[in-house]
Amino acid sequence: MRFIITGRNIDITEGLKSAVEDKLGKLDRFFAPETEVNVTLSVEKERQKIEVTIPVKGNIVRAEEVSNDMYVSIDLVEEVIERQLKKYKNKIVDKQNNHASFTKEFVEKEVEDEEEVKIIRTKRFGIKPMDPEEACVQMELLGHDFFVFFNAETEEVNVVYKRKGNTYGLIEPELD
Repeated sequence: MRFIITGRNIDITEGLKSAVEDKLGKLDRFFAPETEVNVTLSVEKERQKIEVTIPVKGNIVRAEEVSNDMYVSIDLVEEVIERQLKKYKNKIVDKQNNHASFTKEFVEKEVEDEEEVKIIRTKRFGIKPMDPEEACVQMELLGHDFFVFFNAETEEVNVVYKRKGNTYGLIEPELD
């Protein structure tokens, strides 16, 4: 695994770099050697935040953790990613695709504790064209954290979502 470590409002010391590489390096048994791991460390007041993004063929493994100690945040994010990978493994094995970024041993090894993804409810609703701002208003009226809508400007299905600090995000599809 290749680490790309950046810092926002923090100097990346050798100790931090070493801690990130040691802790997240434990995940190398899951990934091919050429896999890139993007790590961003940031500090805002008392919040010590780590964001980890690992692009794997066709998908992204991503986690972020915040605590009052950067080393604690590093430990927590490693646990989250490992949990995500164990859940994601079922998908890889079932479909036998997108496993080029992972080691053969990881894909073939049985995992105890696997949680199967179960869809317990399906909702159907009409979609009307609207702009992203109107979609945000609809989301607020419904009391949801996200809202799927047909973007009248781009003529594509988009998603708006609520972020921390009472801000919003927009997800637009990127068609290959």
